[in-house]
Amino acid sequence: MPAILGTGAHRYRVVDNFAKLPDGWQLTDVASVAVDSKDRVYVFNRGAHPMVVLDREGNFLRSFGEGLFSRAHGLHIDADDNLYCTDDGDHTVRKCTTEGKVLLTIGIPAKPAPFMSGEPFHRCTHTALSPKGEIYVSDGYGNARVHKFTPDGKLIKSWGEPGTDPGQFNIVHNIATDAEGWVYVADRENHRVQVFDGEGKYETQWNNLHRPCALCCCGGATSPTFVIGELGPGLAINRNVPNLGPRLSIVDARGNRIARLGGEAGPGVASGKFLAPHGIALDSKGDIYVGEVGVANWETSFPEEEMPAAVRATRCLQKLERVAE
Repeated sequence: MPAILGTGAHRYRVVDNFAKLPDGWQLTDVASVAVDSKDRVYVFNRGAHPMVVLDREGNFLRSFGEGLFSRAHGLHIDADDNLYCTDDGDHTVRKCTTEGKVLLTIGIPAKPAPFMSGEPFHRCTHTALSPKGEIYVSDGYGNARVHKFTPDGKLIKSWGEPGTDPGQFNIVHNIATDAEGWVYVADRENHRVQVFDGEGKYETQWNNLHRPCALCCCGGATSPTFVIGELGPGLAINRNVPNLGPRLSIVDARGNRIARLGGEAGPGVASGKFLAPHGIALDSKGDIYVGEVGVANWETSFPEEEMPAAVRATRCLQKLERVAE
């Protein structure tokens, strides 16, 4: 019996073993996912085939990126089905077609900016677009910045510095925008999402989150909602504390929680549980695709347990199918 998550208007059926891959293939640490205008699912992962493309039923279509990407981290798709692939191992953002042709590269491959220099990039994490097509990049692990670029990759401005005050970051891990141009930044280790205008002016922040990791804006232009993937505890002292995730939270444009999916009893591999939700996308039916970095996170969550083969083979991508009321 498939697990059901959520209540009311936000009920989802877990589609177990969603991805149907060629023999011998596996997805390893799905860092991010995106869905195009035809509901094809792009799975950006850290395995031998960095970009795996599936249809909405999970059937394999093709792959690309072999030999190109160093370490998958962020993936965004625009209205023209161009993919923005953020590679934190290579310190670059590449704009690609859905067939894998590189149209634009921002950053110098394998040449990081100095640690915490504020210059792009040092392990950048994700991208988002303004209504004018300007490119925002969250940066990331070795910086505490958001950079804004022209559509052709010229730097316009940057903001942010390490810290806990408004406008400061402690692992700026993900970024999203809405139709009005507001910029939403997952400030992971400060346990919040910060909201800025398009020029980087701080507006507000959303709290009551635990290590927000994935961030997806959906729900339409007039009343956007957000699905946030939250990581579970990362310290030995709170590893077994309940009700901290990993989980998904659905919030409105003011950060008010609408629904929460999973997370009450900690991480796990059973249907309906999460390991480390790292990337989120929705298709035209409202189904949610969740990329998980379960392999990388296994030792954090289960330091004394051997990782099941299923984690590496099938458990890094989940589909949650919306249940009609």
